[in-house]
Amino acid sequence: MSAGFMVVAILLPILAGAVIPLISFKNRVWMEVYIETVVLITSVVVWCLILNRPQEAFVLFRFTGNISVSFQLDGLGSVFAGIVATLWPLATLYSFEYMKHERHERYFFLFYVVTYGVTLGIAFAEDILSLYFFYEMLTMVTVPLVMHTLTREAILASRTYLYYSIGGAAFAFIGMIFILSYGSTGDFVPGGVLDAARLGTERTNLLLVIYVLCFCGFSVKAAMFPFSAWLPKAGVAPTPVTALLHAVAVVKAGAFATMRITYYSFGTEFLKGTWAQNAVMLLTIITIIYGCSRALKETHLKRRFAWSTVSNLSYILFGVTMMSPLGLIGALAHMIFHAVMKICTFFCAGAIIYRSGREYVHQMDGMGRKMPRVFTAFTVSALALMGVPGLCGFVSKWNLAKAAVNSQNGLAYAGLAALMISALLTAIYMLTIVVRAFFPGREFDYGTLEGISDPNWQMLLPLALFVIAIVLFGLHPEPVLQVLRAIAAELH
Repeated sequence: MSAGFMVVAILLPILAGAVIPLISFKNRVWMEVYIETVVLITSVVVWCLILNRPQEAFVLFRFTGNISVSFQLDGLGSVFAGIVATLWPLATLYSFEYMKHERHERYFFLFYVVTYGVTLGIAFAEDILSLYFFYEMLTMVTVPLVMHTLTREAILASRTYLYYSIGGAAFAFIGMIFILSYGSTGDFVPGGVLDAARLGTERTNLLLVIYVLCFCGFSVKAAMFPFSAWLPKAGVAPTPVTALLHAVAVVKAGAFATMRITYYSFGTEFLKGTWAQNAVMLLTIITIIYGCSRALKETHLKRRFAWSTVSNLSYILFGVTMMSPLGLIGALAHMIFHAVMKICTFFCAGAIIYRSGREYVHQMDGMGRKMPRVFTAFTVSALALMGVPGLCGFVSKWNLAKAAVNSQNGLAYAGLAALMISALLTAIYMLTIVVRAFFPGREFDYGTLEGISDPNWQMLLPLALFVIAIVLFGLHPEPVLQVLRAIAAELH
């Protein structure tokens, strides 16, 4: 397939989304058809690219020498693009019902669709400059989504998100400059572009410092400690946005960028066994415990799930920092499976808030009887996040645990302990909601839940598909793992 279709996949949602406020639709249904059609066509193009991967690169702009904005689709990019292309149409369908009673709906969908194209730009980036360009664009197009409601809380949350993102981008920019200066190329090359023997001891130590700064910079979007405060605050955004932030685009873009710089820019041969590897691994271990501890304490539904995301994203980063084939397989598996589990969890929360207006854990009493379909989906996603065997969450956690055992790194054993503690805490803060929803107690008055019921098919269809995916990936993960093993084999 021609490499030019990568540009089509990126520009189609960007251009089609930008004109949404300018088109005079007959009614809301026509707008929904237009948006869903654009998203579906984009997803079809992306999957055609993944299944018929172009061998050549496509240069969009060339500035000077080897510095350009260019695209190429490799195995790692295919995984990220596949996640985005699969989940975005379902998220868009869900958002039609959720946003029905919100103001400024057209502007919401403008940025929602444009974000799709920008995220694909990150997945298709051939080099560090192209990645950085679209990474920065992602911040710009998601800030309006976070502040969509224009309440004081939303504006403050968007400001916090912007400050953190700009700070992280500054560190990432430093890393990009050093890669372009000391690397053999700015392109993403399996194994990295740095040669320790050629650089000498002094420059090697400097570049290890730069790696830590660059890793921390990109992992701001992945909400790694101590840069995680923005994510729970961003929960004030509409649920389709928070699902976008937590499961599909923003946090996964941060995790994806750390994989790129670790395996394709600096290289594991350059980094493995150094203090820099231990430094970033320690941060991910701290984040795993910190995130689930904060989730256990949190009583607001969406903020509890946000802290859960903080913890689970560092599962991925922990796999990356082990810098082994099995660690990368576990990290990529969790990137895929967490996307499905967490978007299901957030869409359940959104349906609860949409139908009942209830946002706190103590308000979930008896809700399982009134919204059985939603809470059944929530229960499956909760069990998967805990790592119950037979569901997809177990598969990725098992591979991460195996990687830690085989790593021969003492700090990785601490990470294994963190995974076990996190599983226990996740069981507590997720099952608390399930138990309150289905077993509120004999004296509970169901009359207080009058008028609450499951939402319509636009919300339930995505939830049903996510539940099916969680179970299928859990029972039959081998096809996915085979693809991930092939990607890991290219790098080691």
